[in-house]
Amino acid sequence: MDIHGLLPILIYDDSCYHCSKFASIVKSFAGKNIVIVGHYTDLGKEIKSVIFPKDYDATRMFWFVTKKMAYGGRAGVFPLLLCILTKRSRKVPVKDIPLIYGNDCKTTKAFFMRTKTLLSNSQKISLKGLVR
Repeated sequence: MDIHGLLPILIYDDSCYHCSKFASIVKSFAGKNIVIVGHYTDLGKEIKSVIFPKDYDATRMFWFVTKKMAYGGRAGVFPLLLCILTKRSRKVPVKDIPLIYGNDCKTTKAFFMRTKTLLSNSQKISLKGLVR
């Protein structure tokens, strides 16, 4: 799969209510400048198969993927904000991907656990050679 035309991409946990709300907030600010896709959707699985090693569990955090790097969790917050603030129109039109709202974690405790996970997990993966 060639994901170059889809970049930048936000991959979020579409089985989690709070993560889905986060994705909808990003979508409202970014418009169609960022493709937002769930971890468990067919497109999300296909994108992750290109970026991550087979045995890697990418679902423990959200990922913001650019041409050069995949930013996970805390490492993705600043590049995501920068991308939102420097809105550039897409050269390649991308169809709108509907957000899926998971219902697994609607509690306040789950919100704080997800926030803790976001702040404590951080990773960067270089995409040299993977994305043209």
